Amino acid sequence: MANSDSKNTGAKGFEDQYWQTNYSSPDEMDGIGNVEQHVGYLKNLFGLEFIDVSSVIDFGFGLGHLFEGVIKEFIPYKAIGIEPSSFPFEKVKERNISPVESTKLTLMNQDIISFCRENEKMKFFDLGICTSVFQYLTDEEIEEALEFMAKKCKYVYFSVPTDKELDRQIEDLEFKDEYAIRRSKTKYQKLIRKHFTFVSSRVLESKIHFNENDTFFTDLLFRF
Repeated sequence: MANSDSKNTGAKGFEDQYWQTNYSSPDEMDGIGNVEQHVGYLKNLFGLEFIDVSSVIDFGFGLGHLFEGVIKEFIPYKAIGIEPSSFPFEKVKERNISPVESTKLTLMNQDIISFCRENEKMKFFDLGICTSVFQYLTDEEIEEALEFMAKKCKYVYFSVPTDKELDRQIEDLEFKDEYAIRRSKTKYQKLIRKHFTFVSSRVLESKIHFNENDTFFTDLLFRF
């Protein structure tokens, strides 16, 4: 199994075998079978705080279901999807997921770290999406990606399985992700807190764009 020092990580994507093994039952997976719930949560959460989402970027969109659901709900004027693996990228490209002609949608078959390094002058986005990606990156890659995301995204819808959740996958689902790097909740929170504030379940707010005095999230008690 990969570890945080391994050079053979998922930053550059995976071969077809990974997708055929790990996504053999996609409808049962988080972010695919429950897309409506994820999108409804974001719609209501940002609506409650009167936060506008006019631009979206997805760092590792995989089979693209969550990315597609988000852009069809918010109808952003621009959206970028990045996916390093050719297998899912081609499938999403064939689906034509652009919600309307007015949305400038760009899909890129590129690894996340290279994208970050090549787009330092890129304008920021209202919402970033990064779900079930960081368990495949080294600590150094995570640091680089988080710094870029904090600069270029006001908010990031984020998730990653911790070591305990990876254990539950083995016990409850009889599924072991051989590619995932195991990290504790404490480790992930330490990495994330340098760049983001936790403002709600799965929602990170950039410390570059906001602080306690100008945040749109009004329940300050729940900022940590």
